[in-house]
Amino acid sequence: MTPPPPPPLADPAAASAITLPPPSELQRIRARRGLRGILPLLGPAFVAAIAYVDPGNFATNIAGGSEFGYTLLWVVLAANLMGMLIQTLSAKVGLATGRNLPELCRDHLPRPASWGLWAQAEVIAMSTDLAEFIGAAIALNLLFGVPLFVAGLMTAVVAFGILALQSRGYRRFELAIGAMLALILLGFLYETLKIGADWGAVAGGFVPSFQGGDAVLLATGILGATVMPHVIYLHSALTQERIPAEDDGERRHLLRFMRLDVLIAMALAGVVNMLMLIVAASLFHDSGLTQVDTIEGAYNGFDALVGGGAALAFAGALLASGLASSSVGTYAGQVIMQGFIARTIPLALRRLVTMAPALMVLAIGVNPTRALVISQVVLSFGIPFALVPLIWLTRRRDVMGELVNHRSTTVVASLVAAAIIALNVFLLYQTFAG
Repeated sequence: MTPPPPPPLADPAAASAITLPPPSELQRIRARRGLRGILPLLGPAFVAAIAYVDPGNFATNIAGGSEFGYTLLWVVLAANLMGMLIQTLSAKVGLATGRNLPELCRDHLPRPASWGLWAQAEVIAMSTDLAEFIGAAIALNLLFGVPLFVAGLMTAVVAFGILALQSRGYRRFELAIGAMLALILLGFLYETLKIGADWGAVAGGFVPSFQGGDAVLLATGILGATVMPHVIYLHSALTQERIPAEDDGERRHLLRFMRLDVLIAMALAGVVNMLMLIVAASLFHDSGLTQVDTIEGAYNGFDALVGGGAALAFAGALLASGLASSSVGTYAGQVIMQGFIARTIPLALRRLVTMAPALMVLAIGVNPTRALVISQVVLSFGIPFALVPLIWLTRRRDVMGELVNHRSTTVVASLVAAAIIALNVFLLYQTFAG
């Protein structure tokens, strides 16, 4: 009997089309060569980092450097290291769960707790806007002579324009904010090279010490200006749907780049903050001008002691800081409200509500730099309300899956939270006991 003929061979191209799924977005990005396969994975941390160099940092670092010289540099370094850890945890939450921190708080906490966290977060948002609007308004006043109240309104308009880039894709917004961060860094690099510094004294500034209660107040302000509560909430939203991960392997791969993103962005922000304090210490404290505690005074000092170019670089960096951080703050406010209480309001209304205290300060003539420093202290008190839920959630395997914290990470993060809370309690004691 003749054997039956063998079955016809399948078309290899057709079989491949059936059996091979299309590449994921991450695979398409990583298939590119060189930086083109890396840069698209970076960006969220640079948006977060702009909040670490907002006008509140200008106020606290200038006041700290002029009054205490280099001795608070260790506080800047410690705050920046804390920021790296905190922002990594926040970025990881969004990646692991596909939800942001306020949404997770609403999911896992009783409703009264979620609403309470939302209420305090809104107070923090107003304190954030206070620093950002006042800083940008001062810069416009110094550069162009615009009255402070009018400059505050102009800041709102420009901030809306920057924020509108978000509606055209996350990448344009990230690039705009990254450019602002680069401008701030270049401004203070110029100042440092122009003025110089006692690098031996700079090294001594990294040895922990305090010089009285005023130093504690400024240290707390520096901490509040660096580790900012609203950006802890925001960073998780920036990563939750940016590049969808197909499985745990892709999540781990993305997490490696998120850590790199945080490391680079926070390191740049830390350098900016250190340069601010070094410049103030070198120019003012070492010259005996220990009471330069206003941004306007610093601008005039740059102009008188170094020249107009240094003053212009300082004001330009301040303007970039105020405009960029104001846009980021508005974005964070929307994330906070939508996440905690599942409500949204038009951006214009949110902007009007949160900027009202800043415009009032500008209208009635309160010392703007002093208001900036106090706003940063308020921000420092808000950090535990964002940080404790973040640590609690990231240690839970049922929430984080394979990206749950290692035990050592949870221990270190808990020590950071305890240190921040202890510093705030000590500040209260110093304030009311005196």
